[in-house]
Amino acid sequence: MKKEKKIDAVSTFLGHDAIFDGIINFKGTIRLDGKVKGKVVSDDGTVIIGDKATVEAEIAVETVIIKGSVNGNIQARDRIEAYPPARISGELQAPTISIDSGVVFNGTCSMENRELKKSKTS
Repeated sequence: MKKEKKIDAVSTFLGHDAIFDGIINFKGTIRLDGKVKGKVVSDDGTVIIGDKATVEAEIAVETVIIKGSVNGNIQARDRIEAYPPARISGELQAPTISIDSGVVFNGTCSMENRELKKSKTS
């Protein structure tokens, strides 16, 4: 298994007992360990999806690190990383996509080096 790239300290945390329905717009690094439904957006942030998290959302951020369950499309301006026991269903778009052995992925990948349009994140 590859080592994860170093990320900044987590500035926002959604615990495993939390349920969030709506739009999360953040800066810095957010860790999601609960249930999230809606949208997760950031111009330059990193989202970490913990191994117990369940996310049903459209995600548009700088970097995504996934260990939990994600159902929805993900757009990352830098990279997407997935580690076991992640389960992902949806479309992944990023210049760099890394999916480790043991991850369950059902969807499509697009690795084009392009800037996300702000209209897609609002």
